[in-house]
Amino acid sequence: MEQQQNEQPVFKIEKLYVKDLSLEVPNAPAIFLDQTDPTINVELSTQAAIVGDGFFEVALKATVTSKGAEDKTIFLVEATQAGIFQIRNIPETEIEPVLMIGCANILFPYARETISDAVTRAGFQPVLLAPVNFEGMFQARQEELAAQQPKIEVPLQ
Repeated sequence: MEQQQNEQPVFKIEKLYVKDLSLEVPNAPAIFLDQTDPTINVELSTQAAIVGDGFFEVALKATVTSKGAEDKTIFLVEATQAGIFQIRNIPETEIEPVLMIGCANILFPYARETISDAVTRAGFQPVLLAPVNFEGMFQARQEELAAQQPKIEVPLQ
């Protein structure tokens, strides 16, 4: 019975934290007088690393850039929300999807809150990141990697 219990899949959040946070308002104070509707650009990336036996760090980096009149930067905020996850007894082929989809889904609301809070503290209206389909992002990345693989042709004799 104890042997069976030791072989059960384990997924546990050990720690969630802000790994990096940067905010720039390069054109202050003049930018606060700009009445132009800003454009917002959001970039997301996810990385994972082994930090111990059965322990993984997953980091979700969000970069939000807002530009106003004449393409002047209103603000630029980068936040890396990270977590340490314990993952055991999961087939090796399923580890990457768990990290890049499951863990990213857990980290996203925290990253969203960190971005919104930083932008608000800088004196702007909060930026609420729209929900993200991490499964779709993961599958698109897998397809991109597969397309980059050189195709080896073996001549028939």
